[in-house]
Amino acid sequence: MKHEDIWRALDTLAAENGLSASGLAKRAGLDATTFNPSKRRLRDGRLRWPSTESLAKVLDATGASLEAFTALVGGARTLSGSAPPVRPVARRIPLIGLAQAGGEGFFDDGGYPVGGGWDEVSLPDIADPNAYALEISGDSMEPVFRDGDMVIVSPAAPIRRGDRVVVRTAAGEVMAKQLARRSAKRIELLSLNPAHQDFVFDLDQVNWVHRIVWASQ
Repeated sequence: MKHEDIWRALDTLAAENGLSASGLAKRAGLDATTFNPSKRRLRDGRLRWPSTESLAKVLDATGASLEAFTALVGGARTLSGSAPPVRPVARRIPLIGLAQAGGEGFFDDGGYPVGGGWDEVSLPDIADPNAYALEISGDSMEPVFRDGDMVIVSPAAPIRRGDRVVVRTAAGEVMAKQLARRSAKRIELLSLNPAHQDFVFDLDQVNWVHRIVWASQ
């Protein structure tokens, strides 16, 4: 059982109940920051695991069985026998340009959109309450995403190899790439356009990675 598998299972459970990691913690009666990405490693770099008590509270709050959660840890994408997910009402979500996203004041430490500099756009039927939209700039993701396309990004969505993702580096750069590989030490990203370079970062060089879940094409 791997550290990243436990946290991916919690993120999946949150998303399937229409919650962010913070929302899942609050529903379970825990501090809102308990499951935030920034809390998954200690300051000295050691891995932090969720406690058995917090997991028990989450299962009780969502109605998921231990067997169903174990299946998620093992790689299942969806829950069976869990409480039905909350269906979101129509709403609008924050929108900025991909190039603009590298500036200060648009995201908090957990990678959630904050501040007053965002526009808004109508949201398709996506459960994550912290989802946001970016307008693609440049041609590094062609032919999949073109300059001017809009993508919706979900901080709560589980991420696996091959997913198209938005990454913010510790240096403040925000980029849309394809996840080639993520290990305990580094992350490898592909540019879909072969004319652009691929990237390899140590994990301490990356603030967060969010999955692209929808594109306006």
